[in-house]
Amino acid sequence: MHAVSTMEVFLIAMAIIFCVPFLIWRLGRTEYFAPLVVVQIITGILLGPGILGAAYPGYYSFVFTPQVVQILNGLGGWAVMLFVLIAGIELDLSKAWANKRESGITAGLALGVPLVFGGLAAIGMLRFPGWIGLSGQPWQFVVGVGMACAVTALPILILLMEKLDILRQPIGQRILRYASLDDIAIWGVLALVLVDWERIGRQAGFLLAFAVACVLFRKLMRAIPERDRWYVMLIWLAVCAFGADWSGLHYMVGAFLAGVVIDADWFDQADMDRLRHNVLLVIMPVFFLSTGLRTAWSVGGATVFIAALVLLVAAVAGKLAGVHLAGRLLKWKPGEASLIGWLLQTKALIMIIFANILLDKAIITNATFTALLLMAVMSTMLSIPMATPRLRRLAAANADMTPRD
Repeated sequence: MHAVSTMEVFLIAMAIIFCVPFLIWRLGRTEYFAPLVVVQIITGILLGPGILGAAYPGYYSFVFTPQVVQILNGLGGWAVMLFVLIAGIELDLSKAWANKRESGITAGLALGVPLVFGGLAAIGMLRFPGWIGLSGQPWQFVVGVGMACAVTALPILILLMEKLDILRQPIGQRILRYASLDDIAIWGVLALVLVDWERIGRQAGFLLAFAVACVLFRKLMRAIPERDRWYVMLIWLAVCAFGADWSGLHYMVGAFLAGVVIDADWFDQADMDRLRHNVLLVIMPVFFLSTGLRTAWSVGGATVFIAALVLLVAAVAGKLAGVHLAGRLLKWKPGEASLIGWLLQTKALIMIIFANILLDKAIITNATFTALLLMAVMSTMLSIPMATPRLRRLAAANADMTPRD
């Protein structure tokens, strides 16, 4: 009898990864409350060891062998590095600087208040065993979980605002400014959480070498034609990710840094949009599945769901409170703060990447990771249903205030 090879099992896993979420998304018509990206994340959780793996252990042990999981993790790691690189490239802070008072106040409150709320929830979690990782310090756990509650996923936000047809409108551009500033803060806080005092010299050496390399890299990119820049960009990504991981930060921090120093106008915007789309289509589903394989219910399924709900309340209430406070200080029009607050709830992808790093560094456990993952999915699924009626009311109010001849 023919023995099934590792490659054959891997291909079975790939067929499942692409088939199951697509069928759920297409046949279930989930686009309004759960875009395909969110469905892929949920499917990854369902296919993981905690749910389908527990119900059908034979299926799980046959498909997700250690060899197959290793291949999936490698592909997923490269996928997310590409995605984070593109996010760094597309980060444009010039408009935020041009409106620095409004952007600074709003971004600061939209990030700071849910960070505090999430941190308080994390302090409560510390009173029970099973949540903090073996290598995590209490302050790292509190700040890490708090920041996970404060994150806004800029790429998913762009996708949702395109769906609502407000991305190029003034309010859409304002929301992008706030989310862009928060994106920088998120990675800065992550770098602080990951500081390893035993390897602080190595980390300082990496940052110094990175600064010098940036000068040379930017000169090279300006000197070569665009067709060569794509290849050099990928080499740069691999080198920066390796350096960050070697220094004790994380390869995703290196990927973000690699993207931040790349100017978006070095590339044709349509080509960059196609690259982002193709990464999401072709390879990111592997990352979602490998993320689902890391979920666990070791502290009890009900307990994980309770923790997820507590974190969801902290994230949603904190974000809405922060944005409404900014709206009052800046005297926004009625309804704007509510719309902006709900759109900034999008957490899938960036928060999942953030939580993966915390798990890799053993700052959180698989149970905490699962709770954060569930919180991110629920928060993102709330965004469109809650924002859509508020957008209609805001548009109607603006139409009523438009002068008529």
